[in-house]
Amino acid sequence: MSQPPPIVLSFAASDSSGGAGIQADILTLASMGCHPLPVITAITVQDTAGVDDVMALDPEWVADQARAVLEDMPVHVFKIGMLGSVEIITAIAEVISDYPNIPLVLDPVLASGRGDELASEDMVAAMRELLLPQATIVTPNSMEARRLAQDDEDDDGTPPLSQCAVRLLHMGCQYVLITGTHENTSQVINNLYGTDGLIRTDSWQRLAGSYHGSGCTLASAIAATLANGLSLAEGVYEAQEYTWQSLKSGFRPGMGQYLPDRLFWAREEPAADGDKANDATAN
Repeated sequence: MSQPPPIVLSFAASDSSGGAGIQADILTLASMGCHPLPVITAITVQDTAGVDDVMALDPEWVADQARAVLEDMPVHVFKIGMLGSVEIITAIAEVISDYPNIPLVLDPVLASGRGDELASEDMVAAMRELLLPQATIVTPNSMEARRLAQDDEDDDGTPPLSQCAVRLLHMGCQYVLITGTHENTSQVINNLYGTDGLIRTDSWQRLAGSYHGSGCTLASAIAATLANGLSLAEGVYEAQEYTWQSLKSGFRPGMGQYLPDRLFWAREEPAADGDKANDATAN
């Protein structure tokens, strides 16, 4: 009997469009050779355009889902996405504190791509206090990084993203990857920071259109690379490459955003006319 693949436990909300949330995590983790353990934090009413409503689950249900599988299977990495309430944040923080040696990838989902609010200020404060100190890596976009790192001394202006990274690191996480999707730059520039400063900068072609679930895909891909044994810096690059390829191959099934194709590598390339002719001749 073969050995089981690396196992990643993901805390996230359900997205019935299949574009983001736990569905995005499952697709990404499976595509990258991991077995996903999906722990649902909330149920959303959303489509490819945005989020219309959120129903957070009972925090005990969230904790019980996680503990049931943690007592049954060896988990290699935790991944956290959309949470739903302060009480759920508290419950998850308590669960993962019992497993300090398992790496934690925290994707701080604060708003939808359309701008729908998904985290209150109390939830942001709870993330800072309870989850960031336990995180191996936090993966905010630039808007999320600024909100998470906001300080009372920022009345005179917005701090640079490098300063936001320093503040997040001071909150206790080991690494911060700030993505530049929302910045006004010709390319998407992503910066990885550690306690010693900037570790790597990666630039990616900015694709046309907007994408539903790109942040979930990236965070889950990082979790998958760590579960597969890559170093953090190498895993962050490979996860970016995977995410960019899934966006490049994205499709628009509805009236809103594009969805990443997380199984892009499994699609058959259409044969050119010459190839078809050669195949016919060979047969």
